[in-house]
Amino acid sequence: RLGLIAPELPTELGGRGLDRLTAGVVTEEIGRGDINVAYLQVVGSLVGQILAGNATPEIAHEWVPRICAGEEIVGIGLTEPQAGSDAGMPALTARRDGSGDDADWVLDGVKSLSFAGEAAAVVVFARTGPSQSRGKDISAFLVPLEAPGVSREPYSDMGTTAVGRGAAHLDGVRVPADHLLGEQGRGFTQVMQGFDFSRALIGLQCLGCAQQTVDETWSYVGERTAFDRPLSTNQGVAFPLAEAETLLSAARLLCLRTLWLKDVGRPHTADAAMSKWWAPKTAYGVINQCLLLHGQYGYRTELPIEQRLRDVLGLQIGDGTAQIMKLVIARQYLGRELAP
Repeated sequence: RLGLIAPELPTELGGRGLDRLTAGVVTEEIGRGDINVAYLQVVGSLVGQILAGNATPEIAHEWVPRICAGEEIVGIGLTEPQAGSDAGMPALTARRDGSGDDADWVLDGVKSLSFAGEAAAVVVFARTGPSQSRGKDISAFLVPLEAPGVSREPYSDMGTTAVGRGAAHLDGVRVPADHLLGEQGRGFTQVMQGFDFSRALIGLQCLGCAQQTVDETWSYVGERTAFDRPLSTNQGVAFPLAEAETLLSAARLLCLRTLWLKDVGRPHTADAAMSKWWAPKTAYGVINQCLLLHGQYGYRTELPIEQRLRDVLGLQIGDGTAQIMKLVIARQYLGRELAP
């Protein structure tokens, strides 16, 4: 009702026309309440901008307002179960059923995605040409998940279970010609630009979860007594929390700077990659330290700390591992020829 899903999208598509920096603040604050709920903001913003910038006006006006209103979830199917980080070499194929520009596309393969059980549709990347070069002849499509030939496979993950990751199996799935997003064969380079935005949002999503845990831990160590005095009077307790506040503040500024750079139209690919690998790692370390400071209570399932630890761990993997992010950073500074 507040319009906080993809608020940066234009008002004519159901958004609020706000800047990306504000979208980041929203994501972090919702992440304080529940990191899984904040994933609606991340996926809504990522997919919403992909459709707004690459779909036909008719398709964009059909789907984007429903995403912003929270009426539908549209997932993102970039990686594949057997490929993982090698997103530029999809095994999913799409072929024309006919020769005209209005001929349907037929898709065969499998994609991993979040909200696998709840999503109404998914944006997928498929090979549409003969090139076997990484990132070449790849196109993006919007695939309704109720289409004939689609089956869903849930994953049994140790965290972010509310998000419900899984696989969409596409067996001869037919989609209309106007469900092609962007230009044929250029989907990977065109659509991947949107991931710089979502990487900063994921960082803030994790930091909100970690900040909430630190706030709770400050209160706990100030109230809990041992050896006739509050735990907080011990340097071994207070100093790790002081370090946590410092690390979270630095990581937050990195993520917000990335979003500001995007708002003002300046390069931010390296900054986004830094946000994606460092913020989740920092959040995981901070939450782990808070769990230890709670002692046996932190290890118990009555408190949410153990769940937050498992949830944040998954975001060190999903949407780009630390190794991939560091490769992106190196290429930005060295160029592809000199980078690993």
